[in-house]
Amino acid sequence: MGIFRRKTNTETVELTVSNVTVVRVLVLVIISFIGFAALQHAAHALTLIFTALFLAVALNRPVMWIAGHLPGRRKGNRSLAVATGFVIVVLFLAGFVASLAPPLVNQTKNFINAAPELVEQVRSENSDLGRFVRRYNLEETTEKISGELSDRLHNASGTAVSGITKVSSSLFATLTVLVLTYMMLLEGPRWMALMRRLTPDDQESHVEELLSEMYKVVTGFVNGQVLLAAIAAVLILVPLFIFNVSYPLALMVVVFICGLIPMVGHTIGAIIVSTVALFTSPISAVGVLVYYIVYQQIENYAVQPKIQANSTNMSPLLVFSSVVVGVSFGGLLGGLVAIPVAGCIRIILLDYLEARGLLAPEEAVKPTAKSTTSA
Repeated sequence: MGIFRRKTNTETVELTVSNVTVVRVLVLVIISFIGFAALQHAAHALTLIFTALFLAVALNRPVMWIAGHLPGRRKGNRSLAVATGFVIVVLFLAGFVASLAPPLVNQTKNFINAAPELVEQVRSENSDLGRFVRRYNLEETTEKISGELSDRLHNASGTAVSGITKVSSSLFATLTVLVLTYMMLLEGPRWMALMRRLTPDDQESHVEELLSEMYKVVTGFVNGQVLLAAIAAVLILVPLFIFNVSYPLALMVVVFICGLIPMVGHTIGAIIVSTVALFTSPISAVGVLVYYIVYQQIENYAVQPKIQANSTNMSPLLVFSSVVVGVSFGGLLGGLVAIPVAGCIRIILLDYLEARGLLAPEEAVKPTAKSTTSA
């Protein structure tokens, strides 16, 4: 037990801290530390789970539509609707990979075969590429890249093994997300029914209203992300056609799929598209990369806050601030869940203030803005 005394001119103030309080504080600090460490180690798994959750929310309405349009006595069968929807998604992904993989493999082979000649062009003073390098004082950078390229070509077997490992890891993560999404779509209605049973009868309608508003926020976020990805996919066609990059439609689909990933999706898309553009010419790769950087800044600071504000009924300032805070605290995972979590917290806070009489009913939980696009 600790006793702290402070004497003043008129009185003595005594603060007593019991041993139990000290132990509780220490236990709380230790538990918090362990919790943060566990979250850090489980960040990858949590990212997959939250990604599957958002996909399940996005696919819920299409699944409900399929269930309502099944023929005969199978109408309304959610399990069959989920299976049908997933067959469509898997066939789409398989067709996309089958159409994109062969040309990418061929271009990669051609690039490897032409790499020595490309290095010589960079070092030559008579080639257009060499003059471009000297004009913008890129000699040191190109020498470094040339050296790294030569090393990688000499260690092609190790690079291939590393590439296969990364591809296998990505395929496993994709399969995990698909399985989790499938299970969430199947079990989602049962979760909601369980929550209704656990809710007191006098609060059931109110809790259901809050859950409905939160569902609209998450749905609005997913729909907003789909719209952003669609805008980026359409606009990327402009530089692809200008620089005559091969397979523009396939790359448009790549940009759309990558754009569905908040925060880092466009970075992944920029790397893929710029790499493919490099097979056309280094100038094309630089042009596409510069376009991507400019577009990403415009989207992050102007387009995304506005669209997500409309789709989640949040102000652009709150949307942008929530993303900044989410990334600061949780990196990729924080950026992934920041906007929907902030929207749900906003709904709970407004409801609390209304219940305490600190907020007029019309200022509390308002109907969420209509989704900007269908999920």
